[in-house]
Amino acid sequence: MQEKIIELNENIDPVIFYGVNNSNISTLKNLLPKIKLSARGLVVRIEGSEAEINQTADFIHKIEVYCLENNTMCEEIITGILKGEAISPPAKIENLILYGVDGKSIVARTKNQQRLVDDFLVNDLLFAIGPAGSGKTYTAIALAVKSLKNKGIKRIILSRPAVEAGEKLGFLPGDMKEKIDPYLQPLYDALQDMITPSKLRNYMENSTIQIAPLAFMRGRTLSDAVVILDEAQNTTPAQIKMFLTRMGLNTKMIVTGDITQIDLPTHQKSGLIDALHKLRNIKEIATIEFDKSDIVRHRLVQKIVEAYENKE
Repeated sequence: MQEKIIELNENIDPVIFYGVNNSNISTLKNLLPKIKLSARGLVVRIEGSEAEINQTADFIHKIEVYCLENNTMCEEIITGILKGEAISPPAKIENLILYGVDGKSIVARTKNQQRLVDDFLVNDLLFAIGPAGSGKTYTAIALAVKSLKNKGIKRIILSRPAVEAGEKLGFLPGDMKEKIDPYLQPLYDALQDMITPSKLRNYMENSTIQIAPLAFMRGRTLSDAVVILDEAQNTTPAQIKMFLTRMGLNTKMIVTGDITQIDLPTHQKSGLIDALHKLRNIKEIATIEFDKSDIVRHRLVQKIVEAYENKE
């Protein structure tokens, strides 16, 4: 009896590949009774005759490729691949960015979200400006996750200025992570739609995905990354200049914000407005202006935005 070790692609999600409670591995074992199969982490161990091992390794590779491309796996797909059937990928979805958790389709739902997707391909620095609920941050994070899964970059860095939205929260208990997490929760929410909890935890533990307050960016050179600055309207001119000059090789930056929701002291100029003015003539920088027609939250959000615009 011989043995072969297969190391799965680092971007594959073990929960999806193996199935809940290893259901997909159980399916493989039932369909391939002559081999001994075990899996742990991203390592699959095959035992059997040379011919059986080679055949099983080929099956696993095909299953791995399908899982990477479509972020889904089930008994039906595995059975079809082992039988040599042509397994059709999920129906092509217009404006698809990537498949999220449980095969959920993450798509550009409005013209400006699609413009952000298109401009991301040809620009290294983008500003996405618009009202709450327009999907600018969600789309930006989807583009970052897609780049990571496609190995176009090595890490994702997400940042926000730690500015309170009109409230004084006072002293926050806990360690540094616990203190800053309330400010960064919207970024976690988006990531959890696109990456399963175990894989997201792994990415964060090995710093493939980093989430940090803007103050932590000082002194760094950010290379081989997609870097997103959210809520940029709450930066000062000095802060946003510091952030933008962190850009290193093979890095794309997306700056998002809503200039109607500035939480800085009234005497303090917004760094986002300052940057848009100073950088407006640089052709290599894209600016996408979202509006109320892009709002994809509850239908009342659009009406709320319109009411405030009319009042002001």
